Amino acid sequence: MRKVLLPTLIFIATILLLLRLFYLQVIDESLKLKSDNNAIKIQYDYPERGYVYDRFGKLLVANQPSYDIMVIPRDMKNIDTLEFCQLLNIRKEDFIKRIEKAKVYSPRLPSVFLPQLNKREFAAFQEKVRKFQGFYIQKRSLRDYQVNYGANVFGFITQVNDKIIEKNPYYNSGDLIGKQGVEESYEKELRGIKGVKYIQKDKYNREIGSYKEGRFDTIAKQGEDITLSIDGELQKYGEELMVNKRGGIVAIEPKTGEILALVTAPSYDPAILVGRERSRNYTKLYNDSIAKPLFDRGLLAEYPPGSPFKIITGLVALQEKVVDEQTSFVCHHGFSYARGRFMKCHDSQISQLHNGIYNSCNTYFASVYMKTLSKYRKTSAAVDIWSKHVKSFGLGEFMGYDLPTGRRGKIPTSKTYKRIYPDWDYKPTTIVSNAIGQGEVTTTPIQLANMMAAVANRGYYYTPHIIKKIEGQQIDKKYRTKHHTSIDPQYFEPVISGLADVYNVGTAFGLGVDDIQICGKTGTAENFAKINGKRVKLQDHSIFVAFAPKDNPKIAIAVFVENGYWGKRWAGPIATLMIEKFIKRKITRTDLEKRMLEGSLQGEYDKYIGKHTVDSLLLKKPEIEAVKKEQDTIEDIDDKEAEN
Repeated sequence: MRKVLLPTLIFIATILLLLRLFYLQVIDESLKLKSDNNAIKIQYDYPERGYVYDRFGKLLVANQPSYDIMVIPRDMKNIDTLEFCQLLNIRKEDFIKRIEKAKVYSPRLPSVFLPQLNKREFAAFQEKVRKFQGFYIQKRSLRDYQVNYGANVFGFITQVNDKIIEKNPYYNSGDLIGKQGVEESYEKELRGIKGVKYIQKDKYNREIGSYKEGRFDTIAKQGEDITLSIDGELQKYGEELMVNKRGGIVAIEPKTGEILALVTAPSYDPAILVGRERSRNYTKLYNDSIAKPLFDRGLLAEYPPGSPFKIITGLVALQEKVVDEQTSFVCHHGFSYARGRFMKCHDSQISQLHNGIYNSCNTYFASVYMKTLSKYRKTSAAVDIWSKHVKSFGLGEFMGYDLPTGRRGKIPTSKTYKRIYPDWDYKPTTIVSNAIGQGEVTTTPIQLANMMAAVANRGYYYTPHIIKKIEGQQIDKKYRTKHHTSIDPQYFEPVISGLADVYNVGTAFGLGVDDIQICGKTGTAENFAKINGKRVKLQDHSIFVAFAPKDNPKIAIAVFVENGYWGKRWAGPIATLMIEKFIKRKITRTDLEKRMLEGSLQGEYDKYIGKHTVDSLLLKKPEIEAVKKEQDTIEDIDDKEAEN
């Protein structure tokens, strides 16, 4: 039996192999299309990208026709190079360089020779294309922006590079792909599906019709339309308020986690990254390393949160039961926490939770932070418990939202301090500045907006997201899943009461709006930069967080204004105006509006330009890398156009 088994297996395997080869070579003709077949020309039909709408159905992004000149190097014959270059107004050196690049990609497959012809160029070339064998015109669609705001939300379209082609076989040389914003996040839905036509050629390389009567041809399928959670009017208004300022605004609907506005300042008109001037304009934006218009501050900028972090400090202390609403501390314009160590405070009275919040008393929150950590025998264990509470609000973590960029911020743990103090048994007094949102704590604007959404909801939040609807689909389940904080719901009410009085009698007094009960918190964060090798203190950042109305909240917001002095001066009024705009759809605080629209901080930003060398703390390495990643997507051809 053993003698027969092995020959039998070999015989069966041979028969199966021969049958498979017969099927592939004789019956299945699709492999002929996949091979490098000189007798078949592959022609793609590119679909329109899906349209983009705001939450109210307003069209934000549509399409416009565009035409690329394609080349198949092997098919080029008897080209009058001089006439060709004059027709398209290009140099002979550029012609040669582009042909060589096309040959490197493939002598037999089409490559983009010249992208995005305008109507005049298209008409002129179309008239004479028959004279230039090996060249043809490929119709595509480019983005047509219906608005001049939201560039950081939308992203832009660019040509794929070699790395993308190697990674994803869907793309070919010259194809377009979304980068940044929703164009990148929802590229697969927006791009649609390319159609393919296989054209038979004779031995003279002439086209003689569809291969196999079009049996293998496919029809292009247009991309899916998407509806964003963005309120277009609110986004526009936020960008107007931030003119001549730098910073970010993030507004979220608490009950859903939908992002209502995502403002970064300075920004730019998204239309400048469309067409032949895209590369030139992108290069200008990229080279602005001071204002950094390509750097999305709402998602990427990591700032000390300042006093808004006191909300978390108070909630954690209540949850840990080290204080209650009546626990009192005496403030004498500050808090002495060690020999020679004094934390200044503008307050001077007996502070409890309620007035500690609306007066933003450093002494109160430093004291309750010390009590929280001192509850446990080891400071390291206490820090980890505190850190776990804080992170339950989405701070110190990548948030999982549906945008392609972000930072996790920093919420320290015992490991953090083990690295900082490897040989020292640190105490609560060592790290007390965390209590007031300084020290080792940093957050992004979207994290603070989400934190306020969790407070507004009395202890839960949804992962922030910018998608509201995709045609024919349901949004990802993770955006419909509640995340509960580690703080019990009953502890939020006394904190929220204090936040309401921030507007009524506290640090934001005078910023209120009739008929809207806003709960907010002012903040001021220290700001340092390295200038000429020295650490220099610059003007503080202005911060404000809020939600409204107090009951059944509809919007939570965080505003950061760089070098904006203190919270009430710039960030507070902007937050108030954004809230009123969203809830009332009109502005009654025209006094605040006039001051914010006409106000400018450009003088603060210009102080050191041309006088000093601003070092790496103004443009941190991760920020450079975030922008550099996008610059790498620009191809050599586009770079050459920018140089010209």
